[in-house]
Formats: sequence, C-alpha cells, structure tokens
Amino acid sequence: MLPIVDTHQHLWDIDQFSLPWLADVEALRRNYLMSDYLQTSAHSNVAKTVYMEVDVTPEQQTAEAEFVIEMSGRDDNPMAGGVIGGYPGRPGFRQYIEPFKDAAPIKGIRQVLHVPTAAPGHCLTVDFVRDVQYLGELGKSFDLCMRPSELADAVALVKQCPDTLFILDHCGNADPSIVNGAAAHDADSHGKAQWEGDIGALGQCENAVCKISGIIARVTEGWTADTLAPTVNHCLASFGPDRVVFGGDWPVCSLGASFGEWARALREIVTGRSEQEQAQLLAGNAERLYGLD
Repeated sequence: MLPIVDTHQHLWDIDQFSLPWLADVEALRRNYLMSDYLQTSAHSNVAKTVYMEVDVTPEQQTAEAEFVIEMSGRDDNPMAGGVIGGYPGRPGFRQYIEPFKDAAPIKGIRQVLHVPTAAPGHCLTVDFVRDVQYLGELGKSFDLCMRPSELADAVALVKQCPDTLFILDHCGNADPSIVNGAAAHDADSHGKAQWEGDIGALGQCENAVCKISGIIARVTEGWTADTLAPTVNHCLASFGPDRVVFGGDWPVCSLGASFGEWARALREIVTGRSEQEQAQLLAGNAERLYGLD
C-alpha cells in the first residue's frame, strides 16, 4: 500500500483551545487528539501529516502556532508541520506572522472565507492581496477555503500573487452530488458548469495546488467511490499530476465517512492511474510542496 502524507489534519482539545464554531456542530463537539487520529488512521499507511488550523479565537492563534512547532519536533507522532490561522488584511497581520518566517514547521496560513464574516470579494481587497503577497516573500503558502460559487475570486487573487503558493482546500468545496449530476444547482451552493470552469481556470495557474479533500463530508447514505469520482477526476485533470495532494480532513470527514473509508475510496478512484501518479497524489507532491523531505 502506497504511503500517505495527510495535508489536512485537524486536532483540538477544547480544554486548551476555544473553537466558537463548534457551538453549531454538535457532532464534533468533543476532543480530537493525536491519539485518536493515530487510531482512526492506523490501517491507511499515513507516514506524515500537516496540521490544519481549526479557527481558534484570534488571541489563541500564536498558541496554536506554538502547538504546531512543539508537536512537529517530537518523534512520537507523524506531524511534520502545519498551516496556522491568520487574517490577511487586518492591522497587525504582518507583525503576527513575521516571527514565524524562519520556523520550518509553519508552512502557511489559512483564513476560512466561507463564513458570514467574510463577504464575497473580501479576498480581493487591496490590503488582503498585499498581505498574501507578503506571505510569498516569507516563503509561506496560503490555503484557499471558500464558497464554491466564488472560485473566480480565487483565480483573480492567485494571479495577483504570482510568488505565493496557494493550496485550494476541499476541491474548491464542491458538492460531489452536484458535480456528478445527482443533485441540481442550488442558489446557496454552486453550479456544475461554473465549478468545472473555475477549477479549470485555477488549474492553469502554476502557483496553485488542489487538495483532494473535504468532499467526503458532504456525501449522503449509500455513497460509493463513483459518487466522488467526477469531482476528483476533474480536479486531477485540471491541476495535473504534480499539483495535487491528499487531505484527510479528519475529524470533519467523519460527518460523511471514516478516515479509512475516505482513503480507500480515493485509492479506488485513482487505481487506473500509473503508480507514479498515485504516489505523487498520496505523498510525493506534499513532501515537495511543503518541504517535508
């Protein structure tokens, strides 16, 4: 079984960190610790992980970064680095991120943009763009996690920041049932053709990478690998074999399936591709792009 580098590992201890968004997600309102992750991923051949920020309160973001640095320096777990939270465009952002410029475990920044506090077009404001450009100067990446109907904004942002590496989370937050034609476009989500076109445009940007993740959390009972295949395959075709990475999105993935079920489904989807392409998707690209060698 080919090894996996999981580029989207969430962990949280609600006695240590405050996650306000959990108030609306009862199914996830408990601790998810490294010991739990090791248990759920035990049969998936996970070699390394990249922690993904969990939207802690702003005053705890530095502590979250310190948690990543400490965990990545230990030899009792697979964490090799992390993406921490931050708010480009806000006063003080550069003072917050600059101390981590030489911290090798800190690979990049993410701000979730599909929340009510982030209006459409927010990522294209002048200050936001300048701060994301600054991330490129520091050698840090930016994760794009946004509404699928606003992926054209992602394209515009990426083009304005050619020296910053962008990682698109969750296949652009696609609804796999819309992409595979089982569900109709809904006004609060996205259209099939629109998503396909925007993903294709983003794939043309050499400084953009697509994280094959997240879509499993949106499946309904009775799903199979075929449910997810059109979404996965369009992303792989659009970004090519060198700019795609695997993300487990645990424990959020458990809203649809277990970590192991998601990993097995993806392996099934790509089974017809060359072993080299499979190895790049599952681990090799992440090793190179995140500097985990």
